[in-house]
Amino acid sequence: MMDAMYAIVNFFVSGGIFMYPILLVCAVGTAIAIERYVTLSLVTAKNRAMWAKVQPVLTRREFEKAREITSKDDSTIAQLLNMGLERQGAVRRRDDIEIAMEECMMEILPQLEKRTSYVGLAANIATLLGLLGTIMGLIQAFTAVANANPAEKADLLSASISVAMNTTAFGLIVAIPLLVTHTVLAQKTGQIVAALEMASVKTLNAIYSTAKRQFDVAA
Repeated sequence: MMDAMYAIVNFFVSGGIFMYPILLVCAVGTAIAIERYVTLSLVTAKNRAMWAKVQPVLTRREFEKAREITSKDDSTIAQLLNMGLERQGAVRRRDDIEIAMEECMMEILPQLEKRTSYVGLAANIATLLGLLGTIMGLIQAFTAVANANPAEKADLLSASISVAMNTTAFGLIVAIPLLVTHTVLAQKTGQIVAALEMASVKTLNAIYSTAKRQFDVAA
């Protein structure tokens, strides 16, 4: 265990000054990724609970009760459905209700996507810092061996290149998990948006089918 810790510390220290900004990028990217994952997971759980509660009410066409349920909840799906249900009693055209819900969706989407792009950005920055650190290390290595004893040049150059490559390796070690996490977060966001769109369509169909039925009866 101690040998492994020593090897990690030695790897980090020998990488040079560029290891520290890569470590900072890793910390920031990881913090954002954790915050986004927890937030999106909570949004998903709240939306599922809200939809399980309001769907049977919509199926029974009890729109007043559905409005009451959604108005008291702070989930994104409640905000979206409440926007349509509030218009349901005031307008007859499906397009008007749909536009109102689309407007609400446009307000919700940035909240779901905020800061997620920074995780991918952190991965790219870590990779580029690693490459930059390696290039700077190679420049220093070739400069150092230029004035060295010819018999020692090969050994010095080999050791210097090995150390210089540490920054690239560390940059990739940071970047790969962040890229995977960015993809996971994007998929979770996409699933939430798809669920919101599905709930929106089902609500619109429930409202419109009721309105059409009332019109047919009146006719």
